[in-house]
Amino acid sequence: MQHSDRAGLLYALAGFCTLSIGDAIIKGMAGEWPAPAMAATRYVVGTAFLASFLVRSEGLGALALPKDKLQWLRGISISLSAIGMFLAVWIMPLAEATTIAFTQPIITALLAMVFLGERARKSTWIATFAAFIGVFIVLRPNFESAGWGVLFPLMGATGMAVTIIANRKVHGRASIMAMQYYMSVTAMIFLLFATTLGHFSGVEGFTMSWPHWSIVARCAFIGLSATLAQWLIYMGTARAGAGTIAPMTYGQLLMAVALGWIFFADAPDGLAMVGAAIIIGAGLYLWYDSRNRAAAKK
Repeated sequence: MQHSDRAGLLYALAGFCTLSIGDAIIKGMAGEWPAPAMAATRYVVGTAFLASFLVRSEGLGALALPKDKLQWLRGISISLSAIGMFLAVWIMPLAEATTIAFTQPIITALLAMVFLGERARKSTWIATFAAFIGVFIVLRPNFESAGWGVLFPLMGATGMAVTIIANRKVHGRASIMAMQYYMSVTAMIFLLFATTLGHFSGVEGFTMSWPHWSIVARCAFIGLSATLAQWLIYMGTARAGAGTIAPMTYGQLLMAVALGWIFFADAPDGLAMVGAAIIIGAGLYLWYDSRNRAAAKK
């Protein structure tokens, strides 16, 4: 393996593991503040951070809100993904919520068939069927206690899948830094609106109150860590390629298992680990098949 590939894999692994650290902090704040408000605070910090770099490289004019509807779709879908995962880690063990989120590659492949016109492949349907079985196994012990709330991680995975599809459609329309800023600022605006709507809805758990400073500080840290994680993943992709680093995403699950076990006493359930293995296997099978097809075209 070349040095650049090794460095890329390490960058990507560090990035994906950093995402789990943020999820663990979120789980520790369960019920302390509404989920949309926490997500909004995260994106306020992330947007400010990205804006400062964008101004340095492209000037103040680059901070204008995007007119492209797909840029807004990116922001809204990543917002819904964030809210889904916030709620998921509150009501489920961290490792199991993260496991369900790994259905994202399968959902992305299905959406690509519908919206990008990609040809339906046998490998996609096999992976989808296997992942569905894995999801059913993982959700089994949580359904009685959490009810339909167990679908929150699927909401998170679907939101991320829509984001990825939209990313493909807008690729090359702006610089990488501007693209990150557009997604962050549109997510921030949507989440501030959702936070306000939730407050005035009167629904329990969405009513705002003045938070303790530590809640805002932790949300800010999550925003910074998520931005750092995305940068590390980008560096890994730049050095080794998206296809090479793809398996490193499962480092996030291993970190989630470790953090859940250490800090929340969520010992891995044996049957849930079987379901996790099936979901991971389905994702790796889809990745391996796409790599073989790409190699065959060369």
